[in-house]
Amino acid sequence: MDTNYFLKTRILDGGMGQELLRRGLKPQGTLWSASALIEEKYHQLVTDTHLDFINAGADVIVTATFTARRIRLIQNKCEEHFERINTKAVELALKARDISKKKILIAGGLPNQYQTYSENLGDDLNLIEKNFYDQAKLLKSNIDFFYLDVMGSGKECEIALKTIKSFNLPVLVGVHIRKNGKLPSGEYISDIVKKYKEENWLGIIAACVHPESYEIIIKELKNLDIPYGFKLNAFKHIPDDYAIRETSAWGKGGNPTKILGSREDINENKFYEFVKKFKDAGATILGGCCEIRPSHISKIANLKN
Repeated sequence: MDTNYFLKTRILDGGMGQELLRRGLKPQGTLWSASALIEEKYHQLVTDTHLDFINAGADVIVTATFTARRIRLIQNKCEEHFERINTKAVELALKARDISKKKILIAGGLPNQYQTYSENLGDDLNLIEKNFYDQAKLLKSNIDFFYLDVMGSGKECEIALKTIKSFNLPVLVGVHIRKNGKLPSGEYISDIVKKYKEENWLGIIAACVHPESYEIIIKELKNLDIPYGFKLNAFKHIPDDYAIRETSAWGKGGNPTKILGSREDINENKFYEFVKKFKDAGATILGGCCEIRPSHISKIANLKN
């Protein structure tokens, strides 16, 4: 694909996992979207949800693989599904694109391989590298690029980038930004670009972030010689010490909003206001994450014109 793709304004999809839960997915433990890949009865729901984001105006959809990482499957005692569900995720995204007959791109979502919203990589970095590689290998066929989803540190980015290099695909880097304007590791987003940017980078985004957190880094982003943007969430609060709780902590149905809450103020109109403001400030990669629905994406679709 054209590595200058994001020099023009493009629309990313919204929060697949949360949208599946809204539409009736009953997850096992903390598997969330991975449950929809494990259980065949939900496969059509995944395809339909991808399709709704496409029809809302998304130029890019991300495979529903955030919780299909090996460690989450191990935590939920179902590692045996790892290969099948990652392959299935690409298949369902392709199916949605084929049905739409639109020239959208498919990003292979590579999430944290240990803890979300954290710099913690555990004690075995070789295992982190292996898990990135194994998941990327399953996704690489029939995707247009890799998307590093919600990285928490430069080290995590470094390991992931090194691991996927052999697959010769472009990459969009997504890092999580806290309310202090920094990654969980304490690094700035500009640090990540300066240290790790390579020719295959499509851009960098603030991933699964509050709009207010993105506002803090606008000036910093303007000084980066690379396309940038965001996937905004509508969670109420992501604590700095966030970590996956025991299954029971999430309540019946295992919805992340049990812990993180959901902001009713970020309706379609408010989302549009944030996105337009950030686009006017230079962002070309515009999208949503958790709690952002196809209706939100539809509202911002005309901003790419």
